[in-house]
Amino acid sequence: MDNNFSIPQFTISSPRTWPELLTLEQTAQILGVSKWSLRKWDNDEKFKAVRVGTHRRYRKADVIKAQQEGI
Repeated sequence: MDNNFSIPQFTISSPRTWPELLTLEQTAQILGVSKWSLRKWDNDEKFKAVRVGTHRRYRKADVIKAQQEGI
């Protein structure tokens, strides 16, 4: 039995390869901002993250919207 499942490699320019929850680093790369900016925006409630334990994750839909609106 050959189970060759192809998982697309994360690519900044291709939202179809993004997981539903993006890491801080992935989000910073996509939006072209620093991780520190994202942390500050989360603390200031400008661009909210989802907390997974102590880690910040960003919803794919929110990142796409921020890209389109030019956060």
